[in-house]
Amino acid sequence: MDRSHPSLEPQAKGPCVIAPVRAVLRLRRRVCVLRKRRLLQPGTEPDSGTGTLGPTGSLGTLRADLDQPKFFTFDSLTELTSRTPRKRRRRSRVVLYPETSRKCRPRTERQSRAQRCLLLLVAIVGFQVLNAIENLDDNAQRYDLDGLEKALQRSVFGQPAAVGRIMALLRDYLATHVHSHPLLLALHGPSGVGKSHVGRLLARHFRAVLEDGALVLQYHARYHCPEPRPVQDCRKELAQRVADVVAQAEAEEKTPLLVLDEAELLPPALLDELHDLLQPQRSHHFHNAIYVLLSGAGGIEITHFVLQNASRMLPPLRHSAGSTQTEESPAEELLTSLRELLAREHPLWHTAAIVPFLLLDKPDVVNCFREEMAGEGFFPEQALAEHLAEQLSYYHVAGHEFAITGCKQVVAKVNLLQHKPAHAEH
Repeated sequence: MDRSHPSLEPQAKGPCVIAPVRAVLRLRRRVCVLRKRRLLQPGTEPDSGTGTLGPTGSLGTLRADLDQPKFFTFDSLTELTSRTPRKRRRRSRVVLYPETSRKCRPRTERQSRAQRCLLLLVAIVGFQVLNAIENLDDNAQRYDLDGLEKALQRSVFGQPAAVGRIMALLRDYLATHVHSHPLLLALHGPSGVGKSHVGRLLARHFRAVLEDGALVLQYHARYHCPEPRPVQDCRKELAQRVADVVAQAEAEEKTPLLVLDEAELLPPALLDELHDLLQPQRSHHFHNAIYVLLSGAGGIEITHFVLQNASRMLPPLRHSAGSTQTEESPAEELLTSLRELLAREHPLWHTAAIVPFLLLDKPDVVNCFREEMAGEGFFPEQALAEHLAEQLSYYHVAGHEFAITGCKQVVAKVNLLQHKPAHAEH
């Protein structure tokens, strides 16, 4: 063969290789198409519109199917489906509240059990306080202290300060029924100033309001314990009578009244017994009682004090209980001197509430005559009362006329009017 003219027919040298190469390329394109369809539409059949294969193509397809699990199916169906795009949820916007709005806190933070218990305790205490106040008013109304005050102001002349002090002490004590100690009133003053009269008015009033005369005890030293009688017998009798009265009063839930007149004449043994009755170690029913001692002890000191201070301190002393501190200073001075004087005689006066009765002025004596004349059935003529008052003796100090015997002789003077006509007195 000549080298300058090569042959253009390769078919003569061996078999043709173009057809298998074309089959492999066609098979590869087919596999790519199937793979794309599987990715886009899983589970659908491959489209047959791509053309038919020859025998060689069928053999290539069979080989690709046999090799498919090894080379082309490493992605599972779930992974393929998970790669599908999902719709994104639209996130809700955060609601913003204004600063001035009321924020609702959880129940556990807003109110705890301790707060509820505290509110309940406050409500209970408030109810008890209101109930106690109502009970105090009811207990004070039982004794009609307003009526007693009006009766004392109407019948006791010249002693506004003493009446005011007595009523203040009674109001404080009778505000409740339970006490830690009895009330001991000591009425002191010279003769005829109204101590015994106040004692009688107190006894009459308490008998009326308590509706039981056994709860009011009146003890007179000269009558119940005369001189020949042994003092120990008088002491036992007084102790027994007081015990009976307070026991009955405790059973009826009332406060008894015990009036002891002419206390300056009581023997020391009886004063010791009274002092023992006032001690806190006694039974509780002994604490709910009112003792009133009517005594002339300290009368001389009260007389000297009034005469020495008639122009400077007498009006404050005779003033009511609602006076100022400056006006009460003379009365405090008198109370201090009386307490020191009486404490030297017996320790009983240490626990007593001392009420001094001052000397009576001449207009007060005239009122005593008019009151006694009206009580005896006479017309209370002012001129006759002044004429009778002129017959008494007086201390003349700083323009004042203080009766030496007070209203002591008023009863005797009025009784003389029953035996002779009124014009005879003139």
